Formats: sequence, C-alpha cells, structure tokens
Amino acid sequence: MTETADVVIIGSGIVGSSVAYHLAQAGCTNVLVVEREAHQGKGSTGKSMGGVRAQFSTPVNIQMSIYSIGFFANFDEVVGYPADYRAHGYLFCATEERHLDYLKANRERQLALGLENVEMVSRDDIAKFVPQLRVDDVLGGTYCPTDGFVDPHSVMMGFMLKARERGVRLWLDTPVTDIDVENGQVSGILTNRGRIATRVIVNAAGPWAAGVARMAGVDLPVEPLRRQLVPTEPFDKLPKRFPMVIDMSTGFHFRREGAGILLAWNDPEETPGFKTDFDPTFVEKILTRAADRVPCLADAAVNPRRSWAGLYEMTPDHHAIIGSAPNVRGLYFANGFSGHGVMHSPASGRITADLILRGDSDLIDASQLGLQRFAEGKLLEETAVL
Repeated sequence: MTETADVVIIGSGIVGSSVAYHLAQAGCTNVLVVEREAHQGKGSTGKSMGGVRAQFSTPVNIQMSIYSIGFFANFDEVVGYPADYRAHGYLFCATEERHLDYLKANRERQLALGLENVEMVSRDDIAKFVPQLRVDDVLGGTYCPTDGFVDPHSVMMGFMLKARERGVRLWLDTPVTDIDVENGQVSGILTNRGRIATRVIVNAAGPWAAGVARMAGVDLPVEPLRRQLVPTEPFDKLPKRFPMVIDMSTGFHFRREGAGILLAWNDPEETPGFKTDFDPTFVEKILTRAADRVPCLADAAVNPRRSWAGLYEMTPDHHAIIGSAPNVRGLYFANGFSGHGVMHSPASGRITADLILRGDSDLIDASQLGLQRFAEGKLLEETAVL
C-alpha cells in the first residue's frame, strides 16, 4: 500500500523542522518529514555557529530577523523546549569611513522597520566591550543587544519534537530517489522505503537542495560553500561575556564559546563544492587575522582536530529562496539561506507554512524571495554576509 501525506518535507534540519512545526501549529498534521541521515542535524544545522542578528542591510532580512529573534526569546515557553537563546549582542567595528556610512545607513533602515535598540557606538564604547581589542584604527560601529546566539541543535529538536507531538511523522534513514510530477503537478516521492503519494512537497534539503529540485525538473541556483570554524582551548584573557565582534576590515569575527573563543572568517579563496573536511592550513590564516585585531589571541591554543567545517547553501544574491516552483505545482522551496538558515528558521518555517496553506504570508511580502526573481533579474543584494 502506498503511504500518503498532505505534505512531504525533504530534509529534517532546522528549516525543515520549523516548516513541520508551523504546519502542525496551523492544524496541518498529516505531514511526513523524510531525512536521508540516521540522525537529524547532520548537515548544516549541526555545524552552525548559531548566531542570530537583526543587523542586516535589506528590509526582508531585517524583518525575518526581528520576527525570529522575538520567537527565540520566547521559544522555551511557546515551543516547550529550550533554544538556549543568549542575548550577548553583535558589535560591528568599522575601520573605514565607507564602512561607517554603511552601518549608519543600515541602522536607519533597521530603525524604520522597528528594530529600536540598535545603536551607533564610538571607539571608546567598543574598547569598553572588549578592552583587549586593538582599536587604534577603529572609527566606530553599531551594536544591537538583542542579537546573540542560540543552540541550533536544541532549536531543531524543539521544533521537531513539538511537531511530532501534534502528529507529524519523521522518517530517518530515508533518502529520496525521485520526485513524481504528472501534468505539471507533484504527485509523490520515491524513497528506499517505497513511494509516498502527496500533492505538496517542501524542499528543505539545505546544501543538497539543487539535486532535489532537479528530480522535479527544476533548476535551483543553490550551491554549497565551505565555512570553517576554529575554537580555541580554554582562554581567560578575554572577558567572560562579550558580544560577537565583527572586524569589518577583514571579516574576521569571534565570540566566546564556553571557556574558549570561537573564531570565524570567510576565506575569499574558498570555492564552491561539497567539501566538509576541515583544512588545517586554515588555522594559520585565521590566527593571523585574530592576533592582528586581538593581540592576546596570539597566545590562544588551538587544536585543529577540534575545528570543523560546514556548508553554507549559497544563492546568487545571498538571499533565501522561499515559495512555490513557477513551473511545478505543489513544489515549494525553503532553501539558499546563505549562512542565515539557523537565525531565520522561525520566520522561514512560518512563511513556508503560510504559503502552503493560504497562498501568501502576512509576515513579509514573500514574492520577493521567489525563485522567479533570478529569471526576472529582480535580485536582492545583501552585503552584510558573514
């Protein structure tokens, strides 16, 4: 007998789990989530830095962040599971006038959209946050105290556990091998456990989204890009608590992680591809930038075996693709978050569920995130990508 579901979600990471949760909350519970791995969160979710911020440059990303951060702040109460949201703030440090002008323009946009607590900060203010920071070339920056971090695995599990309490099914170890499309309408998926009949499919396959879309004959411009993270051993020469600090001159950023410091930097020489191994030569590259901005980090011990690599799912304009396929009815995308999948998971799950159940969303104008924007040349430009 063929299994049936009102909605099938491909991928049980944080985005797929959020879609399942939001559908279930709206009363759509005949939902099946299929995951090719034996455990949830083996893809990008489990490798994420967990940062959440509203300090973006485009209205849609700012709106999605404001909604999501408010959701994280009440997650434990609303969902009934912990998110481990820590409002430690994000501190952007500008060393050039153009960067400072950029932050000022972003702040005006953020204030206009309702983010009331983002503030301009001086060099002296920045030095107070992290006295060990080298600030001789810093002109100023912006700080938002409600930016911070969550535990991606906890958020993913919370979404999925609550969805399953409502009747959503989760099949692990279930790779999708094909998608059936009849007369321009999805009719089911094929898996190693047989066929599942459905008229609605959500592609939430993260970096693997383009391959899933191809099964339905759709070209999805999402490609994987490796990002590497380096944690130090326990390090007590920086404050016990301080914001995520972003050095805009190099893109180097860091925050406390337990007793150590988590170091991140977007290597401009990285090329797309499914590279998930950590490259030990990255350690020297990032430590050079770390010691330049925070001289005492030259004394931090790093074990490359504790470092890791994950995959961003990049789109040409660094914005998510959320919405229905223009040429295949019943196929929906929740893909291409370009490093913002964890922080935007509450908003993306809500928007996707709205589109499936109602055809639109009152959270944002979702049409701007549709796949058709690439064919129409209506790209969004997000310049605040870390």
